[in-house]
Amino acid sequence: MHRKELASRGDLKRIQRAGVKVHGQKVVADDVNKLKSLSVTPQLEGEFIDHYIEPVRIEYYIPKESRFVTETRYLYVPLIDPEPRTDPDDGILRDHIEAEKFVDLLQVLGDYPQFTTLILDSYHETFHMYESLSRTMKEARTDPMRYRTALYMVETLGQHEPTLAALEALGEFQSWNLNWLIRTMNEKGVEFACADYTISYLIKRRNEYWEQNDLPFDERFEILASLFYDQAFPNRGLHIGEEDYFFDIFEKKNFLG
Repeated sequence: MHRKELASRGDLKRIQRAGVKVHGQKVVADDVNKLKSLSVTPQLEGEFIDHYIEPVRIEYYIPKESRFVTETRYLYVPLIDPEPRTDPDDGILRDHIEAEKFVDLLQVLGDYPQFTTLILDSYHETFHMYESLSRTMKEARTDPMRYRTALYMVETLGQHEPTLAALEALGEFQSWNLNWLIRTMNEKGVEFACADYTISYLIKRRNEYWEQNDLPFDERFEILASLFYDQAFPNRGLHIGEEDYFFDIFEKKNFLG
């Protein structure tokens, strides 16, 4: 089965050459005037709560002053929620999305007992982590800072996906949980930062959504996303390995793909 790359060899070469994008749109990442003209934050139609916000450094040289200037611009990555499948039916995921609830596997075991064996068999090696995650989510109700711990746990647990339970019953619940935590912390004013591989995954989902829906090219986003890749993966060469988190996890049987 063909695997869609998080960032293909061609993408990374383009990023290194100042970012000529895949769809024929040119992104100039070494144009001083272009970089200086980027607004600190974008003009958004939606709420910032529905975005992951990543600071990106821009650096340019001022010849007259013989010095470099470093500034910060903010990359706003829209959160793209998963679409529950109908075959197999992602009823659990659909229920949680409609109710805007975090998917707590321990709670799922109580609410959907018909999947108990499937879930326990699929998560027997990591179940202790899901028990800890469940406790952390309960603690976060009174201490929102605990949501940061939950985020790091979700990122870690994602490295063990997909499981049979996810493929047959739970759907893209890790993607939904990730978005749920980001939105919740945005709403509550909790400062946090995702791992670079998670941000790469969020950018990938955004780009696929933009392409599938033929949405307008956003030069500011493309420039900052290219700079993010260049800064986050400076020594990765021209290949993103299969061990990369969400990239490898969900590109199986159309799971998160």
